[in-house]
Amino acid sequence: MKFRDYHSQAPSDLELAPMIDVVFLLLIFFIVTWQFARFEREMDISVPAAEEAANQKQTVGEIILNVRENGTVILNGSAVTPDDLLKRLKLISTEYPDQAVILRGDSKAAFQHIISVLDLIKQAGIWNVAFATTKPEEAK
Repeated sequence: MKFRDYHSQAPSDLELAPMIDVVFLLLIFFIVTWQFARFEREMDISVPAAEEAANQKQTVGEIILNVRENGTVILNGSAVTPDDLLKRLKLISTEYPDQAVILRGDSKAAFQHIISVLDLIKQAGIWNVAFATTKPEEAK
């Protein structure tokens, strides 16, 4: 009885070049996305502390609005006027109806500034709004 010789085939080689390409592409992707997320969260805004603050993971496409102490609204790293903010939010809400907005108000900002931005968010038709806070031990 003759058996097949399975060892006669040459072992397949593991191609390292394509695997290294994929690893570098993933590395570049994560570094770039991390930089954008870090940029929005590291602005010179001291958010208020809350006992029930939870660490929330950032989701893709969420809008982060920063309100400074003087009432300036920052979107994507640049200051925007209320009219411009309303136009942008309306455009986003028509494209993505369930779009999330994170409102980061400086703890020293007048409450009226935060309410004004909330009014603009409501006028744009966005309902998914979250307020950024820190836990008391993390507060500066």
